[in-house]
Amino acid sequence: MIFEDVMARLTSLSNPDLLARNAANGGGSVPMGDLRALAKAIKTDQALGLRLWASGDVDARLVAILILKPKELGPDEIETMIRSNDRLWVSDWLNSYVLKQHPGKEALRQKWERETQPYLARAYWSLTTERVAKSPEGLDLSALLDRLETEMPVAPEVVQWTMNNTLAGIGINHPSLRARALVMGEAMGIFRDYPTPKGCTSPFAPLWIGEMVRRAG
Repeated sequence: MIFEDVMARLTSLSNPDLLARNAANGGGSVPMGDLRALAKAIKTDQALGLRLWASGDVDARLVAILILKPKELGPDEIETMIRSNDRLWVSDWLNSYVLKQHPGKEALRQKWERETQPYLARAYWSLTTERVAKSPEGLDLSALLDRLETEMPVAPEVVQWTMNNTLAGIGINHPSLRARALVMGEAMGIFRDYPTPKGCTSPFAPLWIGEMVRRAG
């Protein structure tokens, strides 16, 4: 499939009402199921993926993320991609399907430790959350809590979200620091009033930590 075919297909699948509903979460105008089906039909195609990304179109970028080969991207290319994006949904897919699959992700995480560009900072905390849960060896978790306590209340919301994931991850996965994480979450109150659909877990850290610990039994 060539670039023009993909763009024409995205145009035919576009739903203006969906675009309006996605305004807050950074999604596009094509349903997620259709995007995934299109990407599945294409399979992996690095050149096409890079061209779709370069188009700047949100739906094209989401398809690009699904057909790229992360290991064939250089660290500088990934950083440029993250810098060039300002949509939350694209950010989350890019972090999950490209950045976290890249062999150089830890070096990038360390590089972005004090990054102020919001989407690079969001990526740093996303990678740090992953390490907190899966490979905390070598991390100074108490120092991370110190940073969160100082920086999280004044961070942009786009960064607060993944910082909050790190805070909750520490509380859930590290019992010795759980009490501090709970006290911090309560004191900061970030996402306390976040609208949470019935049956879902609140992102408010004290509630999130408590629910996940309860489930673990």
